[in-house]
Amino acid sequence: MSKETATLRGWKKLPDNRLGHALFSLGMVARVPYFGTVLPSVVRLEPGLCEVTSPKWFGIHNHLGTFHAIAACNLAEVAMGMLSEATVPTTHRWIPKAMNVQYLAKAETGLRAVAKLPEIPDFARITEGRDLVVPVSIYDKHGVEVVHADITTWVTPC
Repeated sequence: MSKETATLRGWKKLPDNRLGHALFSLGMVARVPYFGTVLPSVVRLEPGLCEVTSPKWFGIHNHLGTFHAIAACNLAEVAMGMLSEATVPTTHRWIPKAMNVQYLAKAETGLRAVAKLPEIPDFARITEGRDLVVPVSIYDKHGVEVVHADITTWVTPC
């Protein structure tokens, strides 16, 4: 794989603590403002893996007072997007293409989304467009998976 992406280098330059995570997350939201609706905090980032948390606050409530389903989808997209930014080398580009979502249980707490590739592709072998499915599991504060999303990204050489 080629050099680290700017996103991954930025993550590694900051301290691995609450302040570093907050600064990185603010920068991410400045670049992708819609992500800010879920107040995301990236807490772990490496090639093939991203973990993001989101508090339960009134801005993401549904009519039941729980975490809105579409807000959970937004959180899944944050995790997938940061994983893709940290994983797809600068020789390639990616864009989301589809999202298959399962709502497994009511989300009554803040959430933690974990995007994890089972295997990092050999990007040198991707010479034409290819689908790459990024699984994202979203857990409540009790460790129960409340949402699962499989997000298909389209990866092409630059």
